[in-house]
This record gives sequence, C-alpha cells and structure tokens, in this order.
Amino acid sequence: MGKTLTKQPATSAADFLPEERTLPALREAAAACQGCELYRSATQTVFGEGPQRAEAVLVGEVPGDQEDLEGRPFVGPAGRVLAEVLKEAGLERQQVYVTNAVKHFKWEPRGKRRLHKKPGRREIVACRPWLVAELLAVRPKLLVLLGATAAQSLLGTAFRITQRRGEIFTTEWARCTMATHHPSAVLRAPEKIDRDRRRAEMLADMRGAVAAVRAVA
Repeated sequence: MGKTLTKQPATSAADFLPEERTLPALREAAAACQGCELYRSATQTVFGEGPQRAEAVLVGEVPGDQEDLEGRPFVGPAGRVLAEVLKEAGLERQQVYVTNAVKHFKWEPRGKRRLHKKPGRREIVACRPWLVAELLAVRPKLLVLLGATAAQSLLGTAFRITQRRGEIFTTEWARCTMATHHPSAVLRAPEKIDRDRRRAEMLADMRGAVAAVRAVA
C-alpha cells in the first residue's frame, strides 16, 4: 500500500504568488495568503494600493486596527500624517503607491482594544515576496521606506535609520531609495517638541527625495 503524503504547511508568501504578477493579480492572490500565522487573527489581508505606474512607492511596517477593518493601507491617524507630509513635499496621496512590509495586522488585546504589535523577523521574511512583487510590478523611480521594519525587510537587519535617515541611494527596486521616520513614530513621541521635530525631519527627507527624483527625470 502506498505511503500517504501530507501537504506541508506554507512557510512563506512565495507559496501563494500567482503566475501573473500584475497588481490586480497579486492583490487577489494575497487575499488567501497563509504564509505566516498572522492571517489567523487578522480580519483580512491589507494589500498595497495606488497607480500601477506610480512615480513613488512608500512602504510602512504593518497595517493598524483601522487598516485591518477597512482593508486599505494608511487610512488611520498615521495615514493622515503621511498624506499631509506628502502634500507639503509636492506629492498627492493618490499619485503614490502605498503598502506595508507585512500585510496582516499583528496585535495584542488590551481590554476591548486591539493594540499594534511589532512584527517579528519570521513574519517579515515570510511576507517579503509580496513586497518585492509589488515593487517589480510598479517599478517606481522613488522608494521611500518608512521606519526600521520597512527598511530592514528589503535592505537587511544591519541597516540603521538612525545612521542613514534621509540618505538617497540606489537599489535594485528604485534609482532613488530613501529611509525616514514612520508617521506613527511622529504620533508616538510623548512630547510635542519631539513630535514636531520628527515631523520636520520626515518632511525634509521627503522633500529631498522628491527633488532627487525630479533632478534625474
């Protein structure tokens, strides 16, 4: 009698990538992703959104509570900060493609609230194929990595925003790549003076990145 083979559980988003790598095909496939355990407690996959040929791609960390419920990235308080900074830097939110390094909300209960929890390395690595596929589909001129998780998901764990924030460099995904604060870091700063400083730094970084892209266009 032949031996019954047991299907191994998925260990990465790579197991769910479709043959067609357009944004609509990727979004549809990602809805069924079980590449890590986060899908079990999330409401839905929160895939990126924006134009197929956006000039810029902005990558955050992980969806928040509101994003998880609505199924769209950057629709909560951090998203409002991001939209404001983009506009002041010369870009409109609808002109750019926004996404996250991890596509499912990671949270812990606090009473009746669901509080954001930082994704672990296993979850970041498991979700990375979606992010890379998005970048290859859009092929932006500018790639902005918002926060350490986004930066390290693509550039490795040795990358430090504290050392290289605002620096413009070339990667395989975009001629101009830059890492800066995540907008939630602006909101989380306990003192107004720190919130104002981080927002000003983020805006200066974004303006520098936009100027760099337009200088080589």
